[in-house]
Parts: sequence; C-alpha cells; structure tokens
Amino acid sequence: MKTKLKYFTISGGMLFSISLSAQMTLTGELRSRTEYRHGYRTLIDSAQNAALFTSQRTRLNFGYGAEKFKTGVVLQDVRVWGSQSQQNVTDGLTSIHEAWGEYWFNKNFGFKSGRQEIGYDDERILGFVGWAQQGRSHDAVVLKYQDSTFTAHLGAAYNQNAESNIATSYTVASSYKELYYLWLNKKVKSFSASVLALANGMQSPVVVNSTRFSGTVGTHLEYKKDALFAGGRFYYQTGVDGSKKDIQANMIGVDASYTLNKKFTIGLGTELLSGQSQTDTTKTYKDVVHNFNPLYGTGHKFNGFIDYFYAGSGHANVGLTDAYLKLKYKAEKWWVGLDVHQFISGADILDVKGLTTNGKYTAMNNSLGTEIDLTYVYNFNANFSTTIGYSHMLATESMEAIKGGKYDETQNWAYLMLTFKPNFLK
Repeated sequence: MKTKLKYFTISGGMLFSISLSAQMTLTGELRSRTEYRHGYRTLIDSAQNAALFTSQRTRLNFGYGAEKFKTGVVLQDVRVWGSQSQQNVTDGLTSIHEAWGEYWFNKNFGFKSGRQEIGYDDERILGFVGWAQQGRSHDAVVLKYQDSTFTAHLGAAYNQNAESNIATSYTVASSYKELYYLWLNKKVKSFSASVLALANGMQSPVVVNSTRFSGTVGTHLEYKKDALFAGGRFYYQTGVDGSKKDIQANMIGVDASYTLNKKFTIGLGTELLSGQSQTDTTKTYKDVVHNFNPLYGTGHKFNGFIDYFYAGSGHANVGLTDAYLKLKYKAEKWWVGLDVHQFISGADILDVKGLTTNGKYTAMNNSLGTEIDLTYVYNFNANFSTTIGYSHMLATESMEAIKGGKYDETQNWAYLMLTFKPNFLK
C-alpha cells in the first residue's frame, strides 16, 4: 500500500511539474448560418427563386505549448444541413484545417511549419477568410523574427498533387503551385507600417516542371490614437499570369474613422482596383493584364457583404472603385452597424447594344450600383453570440452587363448566424 501511495505521489508530482512548464488547450467552434439568397454574389432574374439553406462549421482546436515550442491541430467539418441522410455512416466532410508545429530558438527567432492559416494586416492580400465556413489554410513553412517593435516573416510553399517518382503537373483547382513572400512590420508609438513582397507561382499548362510567376509588392499603413484611426494600402502587381500574359495592375485604398464616447464610430473610405477595359481593342493593351487580383485575401471584409466583387464571384475583370460610409454603435453586449457602398467600374464596360447598332466600341455609364449592409451582433457571453445581417443591392444596367441577371429585380440577402465557442479544457 505504501509503495502504491509513493508511486501515485511521484506521478502526481511529475504531472504537476509538466503542467507548470507546458500548457494544453482544447476549444471548439460550432457555427451555423441560415441564409436567404435573392441576388447574392450576382444578380438574380425574374425566372429564378430565392435560395434558403443552413450551413454549419464545426471545429475542434487542439493546442500544446511549452517554453520554446507550440503545436496546433484543427479538425474541421463543413456541411449543409440535410446534405447527408439521417442514418449516414460516413461522408468524408471532416478534414484537417490546421496541423502545425512552431519552435523558437530564442526569444527573437523561430519558425512555423505545416498546414496553417496565414494572414497579415487587414487581410487584403493574405487572409484567414473566416467568414467562409471552410476558411483558408496553406501548407507552408514560415521563418519568424520579432522584437518589441519589429516583426519579419519569410514564408514558402511548394505544392504537389501527391507523391511521385517523376515530375508531374499540379492540377488542384484555384491553388498556386509555389508561393514565396516576405512581410515586414514596424511599430512606432501610434503608427504601424508594413511591407509585403509576394511571388505567386501557377502551374504552366504547357511544361510540367515550369511555374509562371506573378509578383505583388506593396505597403499597409495604420495610425491609431485614442478615438482616431487612419489607414492606407497600396499594392502593385507585375510578372505573368497562367496564360503567360504580362501583368501591370495596382490597387490603392484609404480609410479613416473616429469614435465618439467609445460607442459611436463613423468611418469613410475608398478603394480603387485597376481593371481591364472592354473598349480598348488595341493589341498592345489586350496583351497585358490590367485587372488587379487580391489573391488570397479575405474578400468578404471588403467591397460590401453581399460579395459581388473579389469574394468568389467575378465581374468581367473591369476593376472597381468603392466609396463607402460606415456607421457603428457599440454597447456592452451588442453592436449594430450600417455600411453604404457606391460602386463604380475601374475600367470601361462595353455597350454591347451600341456595338450591335453602329459597330462602335463605346462605354456604358460606369456606375454599378449602391449597396446597403445592416449588421447586428449580440454577445450573450464569451462562449455564445448571434449575428443577424441584411444586405440590399441597388444595381444598374452596367452591373447587369458584367454580372448577368436583371438589374431591376429586387436583389437582397439575409442571414442568421449562431456561434458557440466552448472551452473544453482550461
């Protein structure tokens, strides 16, 4: 009996000492979103009816951390309610969203390797895509340096379909074959400045072991002091696309906001993304890609929540100018927001009727429409929140020309989202 008691005492002491030097976490997320879609992402016409469905994301987040190293594994299941039978045995919808290890050689230098989310600054170019139920993660290694005011990340990814003994083409849809980037950030009091240089490599459709690279370089600036916020971003793209066309594209965005009494915030901003003109038919112009590509950013955060632009839906590559007003009122447990966007094409939209009538390449009015977004969030506690949203698009004929559908039909979208975030292990 004494021997057993001594054994348990020693074991308990060992476990206690381990818990002091390492930490395990187990959290979760169960997020269901019921959506009513009647003109979401693109214009609906009179022959189409609204869609109504509920999607759900379920995540289990395992974490382990010690003095110099951490690991993380995120199991994820994404499904639409009713997509599987009630007595379903297996469906293959569960996957590994993240599986990474991170080691720090000292307090300043380390690396992170494996499947991981990658996002920087306002997530315009590289983002987590948290709104989408599936999110976004990369198979990559990221070297890291940090001190009290400066951070540097050097990332690299090289993708293949599967193991092979010979070179093969990379054929995974909508994914790069190679990705390399450098992100630098410097903070000085209320000011933060970042620089991003990124090489995006797409599989050549002609040569198996050839990759065609585009380059994106730019900066993100932020100033925060008390109730004032001001930000700006500029990016330029060059290189070639997958079809080996030269790229010359750019984007610029500025915004500012002010918060009154720590409750009411008013914000103004604009964003300009270059596009491809539909009226310039010269060979020198057509042989160059002028439309900017935000690559792997969180598109839902920008250009309206109804996702007509750069968020899983195309708009004929004509670019975009987005001028917006954002209002937000925040209470202790809830907040409500109203956003208004005015959209203008970044390049000419061809007047097809005019071309048919007189054979001339003339441009339509460049106004695409106005979007109104309403959002209400209530946080019951740290583990449960609900979000209600409604968006309305007032489109123009020019929007119809690049998106299809009927501009004069009612175009709206609404959703109810319930988010549970349990903490299984404290």
